[in-house]
Amino acid sequence: MRHKSNDRMMQIKDFVEKYYLTNRHSPSTREIAEALGIVKSTAYKYLVAMRDQGMIGYDGENVLTDKIEKANVELTSVAVLGSISCGVPQLEEEYAEEFVTLPVSMFGKGEFYFLRANGTSMIEAGIDDGDLVLIRKQSVAKDGQIVVALVDNQNTLKRFFVDEKNHCIRLHPENKTMEDIIVPECVIQGVAVKVIKSLE
Repeated sequence: MRHKSNDRMMQIKDFVEKYYLTNRHSPSTREIAEALGIVKSTAYKYLVAMRDQGMIGYDGENVLTDKIEKANVELTSVAVLGSISCGVPQLEEEYAEEFVTLPVSMFGKGEFYFLRANGTSMIEAGIDDGDLVLIRKQSVAKDGQIVVALVDNQNTLKRFFVDEKNHCIRLHPENKTMEDIIVPECVIQGVAVKVIKSLE
């Protein structure tokens, strides 16, 4: 095989990595050729030469580099389902505003959704008005967990406690100026696990 240009190899490697990070899959040999202004057969020969030199992994279809391998993490798509009251319970409104992609390695596996915090009742737990709160969908909770509670078709985000002595549920706001919400029962729609803030 004739000598291959190191500059051209780096151009191919750079293009493949940028393409993968945008599209989450390798470009075809034709796409590489078109991007670099070379013919398809030349692009293929470069890929083989780069593989033989240990620059990339290449199986004839997919290209793998160190950068792609690090970026190739398992992802999950999570819906942003409107807002959740951090104050007086509000009527339940659930619709997908958008979808957010999250790495499973950071947030774990399970069924999740986002709610946008509305109000100030959870500020002492670090949840401010406008924050995105990641909720793990589940129907049970432990004492002290922050939950999405549905009470009389109204939902709210509060810290959950079972008052066995008085046979009721105490939904506790993390704001010293507000009082607990006491209800005979409620439906747990999920448990808060993460908060995403905007610093702007």
